[in-house]
Amino acid sequence: MINYHRYLVLLIIILLTAGCTTSGRYYQEQDSAPKIVPQRVTTKDAVAKYEPYKTANMRPYTIRGIRYRPLHTGKGFSDEGHASWYGQKFHGHLTANGEIYDMYQMSAAHKTLPLPSFVRVTNKNNGKQVVVRVNDRGPFHSGRVIDLSYAAALKLDLLKSGVADVKLDVIHVDKTGNVTVGPLPVIANNDKNNAEKQVFIQVVASQNKKKIQTLALGLKNLYQRTYKTTFEKGIYKLRLGPMENEYEADKLLNELKRNDYPSAYKVYSE
Repeated sequence: MINYHRYLVLLIIILLTAGCTTSGRYYQEQDSAPKIVPQRVTTKDAVAKYEPYKTANMRPYTIRGIRYRPLHTGKGFSDEGHASWYGQKFHGHLTANGEIYDMYQMSAAHKTLPLPSFVRVTNKNNGKQVVVRVNDRGPFHSGRVIDLSYAAALKLDLLKSGVADVKLDVIHVDKTGNVTVGPLPVIANNDKNNAEKQVFIQVVASQNKKKIQTLALGLKNLYQRTYKTTFEKGIYKLRLGPMENEYEADKLLNELKRNDYPSAYKVYSE
C-alpha cells in the first residue's frame, strides 16, 4: 500500500532542495531588464554632494584571484573604457556599500573608487550623459570600467548594445562645498559672501503673471526642479531652485542657455 502522505512530503523536500541548489543567492541565473519600462524609473541624475567615504570599503579585496586596492579619494579621477549594466538579477540585494540595489535609480558599481562617489558618465557613441552615485563594486570583466544601473543605462541608450564606450569623470564635493569634475580645476564659487546663501537660476521676468505661472509649471516638469516667483517693482521673476551646489547650478544654467533662455543667470538669496 502506497503511503501518499509520505510520498507528498518527500516530493516537496526534493523540489525545495532543487530550488536552493539552482538559485543560490539570486532568484534568477541570468540578468535581465524588465519587460515593460516602469513609471517609477528615474530620469533625474544623481545630485553630487559631500558624503564621507565608508572606511570599511577602503580595504583591499580579492575577486577571482585579482587583488583590488580602493582609492583613498576620487578627486581628480577620470577614465575611459567599456560600460555595462546590471538589472533584475541583483535588484533588491545588498550592494558593497551596505545599501539595497535599486535598478530604477541612478547608481553604479566601480572596482576601486571610494564608496560612495559621484561620477559623470558620457556615452562616447552618442554624447549622452548621466550622473550616478557609485555604491557597489564591479564590474569584474576585463576592459569594463563601470557597471551602470538599469535607469542609467536607459538614459545613456546602451540597453540594446549591452556595452558602450564611455568616459568617466568623478564629481568631487568637499566639506566646504568646493566642486571638481575629473581633472578640471575647482569650479565652485569661492565667494565667501555667497557661501551661506542659496543659489537659484533666474530664467525670465515679465509683467504677465499668468505667463510666468504657466512657464513655471512647464519648467518644473521639464527639469524636475522646484521654483519660486518674486514680484518686484511691477515685474514677476521666475527662479528655479534652490540648487544643491554650484556645480548643479552651473549645469542647469548652461542647459537653459542652450534651450532658448540665453539671458538666464544665477542669483543668491538668504
